[in-house]
Amino acid sequence: MAEFDTDLFVIGGGSGGVRAARIAANHGARVMIAEEYRMGGTCVIRGCVPKKLLVYASHIHHEIEDAAGFGWTIPPATFDWRTLIANKDKEIARLEAAYTANVEKAGALVVKTRAVFEDAHTLRLGSGESVRSKYVLIATGGAPNHGNAIPGIEHVISSNEVFHLETLPRRILIQGGGYIALEFACIFAGFGSDVTLVYRGDNVLRGFDEDVRAHVRSEMEKEGITILTGCTVNKIDKHGKDFTSHLSNGSSIASDQVMFAIGRHPNVANLGLEKAGVAINPINGGIAVDSFSKTSVPNIYAIGDVTHRINLTPVAIREGHAFADTVFGNRQVQVDHADIPTSVFCQPEVGTVGLTEAQARAQFSRVDIYKSTFRPMKATLSGRDTRVLMKLIVDATTDRVVGCHIVGDGAAEMVQVLGIAVKMKATKADFDSTMALHPTAAEELVTMRTPTARHVREAAE
Repeated sequence: MAEFDTDLFVIGGGSGGVRAARIAANHGARVMIAEEYRMGGTCVIRGCVPKKLLVYASHIHHEIEDAAGFGWTIPPATFDWRTLIANKDKEIARLEAAYTANVEKAGALVVKTRAVFEDAHTLRLGSGESVRSKYVLIATGGAPNHGNAIPGIEHVISSNEVFHLETLPRRILIQGGGYIALEFACIFAGFGSDVTLVYRGDNVLRGFDEDVRAHVRSEMEKEGITILTGCTVNKIDKHGKDFTSHLSNGSSIASDQVMFAIGRHPNVANLGLEKAGVAINPINGGIAVDSFSKTSVPNIYAIGDVTHRINLTPVAIREGHAFADTVFGNRQVQVDHADIPTSVFCQPEVGTVGLTEAQARAQFSRVDIYKSTFRPMKATLSGRDTRVLMKLIVDATTDRVVGCHIVGDGAAEMVQVLGIAVKMKATKADFDSTMALHPTAAEELVTMRTPTARHVREAAE
């Protein structure tokens, strides 16, 4: 009898786990992957993909409003929430089937069940069957975190349930100040809902560049979104179909839906990690791993949000691919987590890569800032009150561009390309020598020639 039933057992059929399973199978490994919910994981089923579809839908009202300035007369439009959700569900089902098919085509076996550790090599499936595997990869992702228990917390929905609401809320209170909170605040505002955003910090998008944070808040408030910072929801009362949220500042907000998007925690509960000897990182609560995604147990690895390193889908995919190449492809691959482009699909959207101004000033002795805000060309005829922000951060000693930040339409697309330049250590001179493409908003990135600020840190005596 063979010592192991399989070479690799993957727990979690999300983007990272699926990539790892496919690549390992392509390298000739015998692979089994277990998913207890739906193949595709958070991103495909209840995250990035369905969210972006709702973002597209919510932008259409802007397009209709802006059309008048370009000579179009459009009859009053109507919107049907149920149609949108039904069409979204069809697309997610198609993607789920594609994920499953691609894994199976690679030669891996998909089991639709929960899997937990019995020991470092043994997994017990929901069916009661046990499987022994030479290597195990944990790719269980994260889960919404509602924070401390408060009265009425049972009435709160998360980013999981929001995609399955039967009706569009007329009034919604969203607690949180990060990616998910801002994106859904703008989505619902785009559909005409009355939106109140509550956040405990002094401003939204903690960790982003301060100019980005201020610009995004201003633009969201122009769209009629009420943003209350420096407070939290302490209690929620239910009255029939309506809710009253009581805030820490003494005020209360009426709504017909309450959503918390205050963060996500690693999905490590009830996996049997203690039986396998897998250690948790005491700092972030995720599974502790080294630079090759290896846990405290030599044959067990973990990737993606369950490690709580950088919780982005492309990062999980890259980590999964690197794991498979390292363990089964006879090629040592480490993932570089520096200079990762990211975007917030709020309205207007945010695209950023590299260091913030504060980070650059802490790291370098001389920093030049190039910043521009301007009215986009489309708004000159549409009449929409909106402005674009573009900001470059330069290490003045080497002239290297170490940070790029954009708020405006197409920011994510621009920053994906800018990420290549930052990764290649392009200099401000490289940007300056690049011919502008006119008329575009992006040309501003290569035409900002005069620093708007210069920071020099004096040497310590």
